[in-house]
Amino acid sequence: MPDPQRTRGSYAKGIAKREEILERALEVVAREGMRGASVRELADAVGLSQAGLLHYFDSKEDLFTEILRKRDEIDATERLGEGEDDVREGLRRVVRHNSEVPGVVALFSRLSVDAADPQHPAHAFFLERGERLRASFAASFRRGQEAGELDDAVDPEILARLLQAAADGLQLQWMLDPAFDMADTLDALFAALARPARPTRGGHP
Repeated sequence: MPDPQRTRGSYAKGIAKREEILERALEVVAREGMRGASVRELADAVGLSQAGLLHYFDSKEDLFTEILRKRDEIDATERLGEGEDDVREGLRRVVRHNSEVPGVVALFSRLSVDAADPQHPAHAFFLERGERLRASFAASFRRGQEAGELDDAVDPEILARLLQAAADGLQLQWMLDPAFDMADTLDALFAALARPARPTRGGHP
């Protein structure tokens, strides 16, 4: 009969090794990009064979998906704010950091397209990620509308989807033309949204 304590210890070591793999792989992808970060290079970075590396993941696509999940965990801990007024500044910090890791941006953009296929390993990840982000954005927009800081002509859920589209679209533009500043451009969108509706000449909105 297996020793439960030994089994738990092996499981904990497996989880720790998997986390180490994801952290190191994220560094390699940030530096080399998706094309340059082969399974062999990622395996070498953590001192494993290719077969040993893939032992922790179902496939190369699953590995890349989990790398993005790890990136989101780090962003949520280190960059995204959780307070009512932190969505704008938190997103700005994330976008600013993304401009320093073009390989991760390229991986995200490539995988998000591939994940449109319901059978792709990243499909559920991108669906869940989008829902979670939009819920956070919508809550922030709703608070702004209730406080009279935002025009309430557009539903917060729609504004949230537009903000997600803007953030993802700016990354694609930046990959083609890195000369412009993504964070400043996104900040301009927030500034535009923050302007209350101007009254008409009759004094009515």
